[in-house]
Amino acid sequence: MTISIRPATRADLPLIGQLIRDLAVYEKLAHEVRFDAEVLGEKLFGTRPYAEVVIGELNGAAQGFALFFHNFSTFEGKPGIYLEDLYVREAARGSGLGKALLAHLAALAVERDCARLEWSVLDWNAPAIGFYRLLGARAMDEWTGMRLDGAALGELGATAQLGAG
Repeated sequence: MTISIRPATRADLPLIGQLIRDLAVYEKLAHEVRFDAEVLGEKLFGTRPYAEVVIGELNGAAQGFALFFHNFSTFEGKPGIYLEDLYVREAARGSGLGKALLAHLAALAVERDCARLEWSVLDWNAPAIGFYRLLGARAMDEWTGMRLDGAALGELGATAQLGAG
């Protein structure tokens, strides 16, 4: 079995969309998927890409992906990589593809002089948590994830005094 990791291209957009949907089903969050494929393509492959995607293949067939972007640690004074999504199709789990995708991102983080690679995992996803711990990852239990979206995001944004001066 041959594992390969390659950067995604715009031609992979239908594949990326399907992998995102598959991940959402696995995470019991299919009802949350709202992306428009054209907008997703522009945000990933347009003039100002906001994230990067790598495709994981087994024997030349796409079986998973990782979508990530840079964040920044003020304490370290260096960038980091935030892994937004990691997904391996059920038939390919246990093949080493998930580890290969994470190893690829770890190598990119080192190459790009990043301080860390981090991500979130759903509390109920014991198989993933166990897998991550085997790789040396540690839980950040002292932190609580926060999110502002939808109407609350719009309402707070509307209070901004952008460009005032």
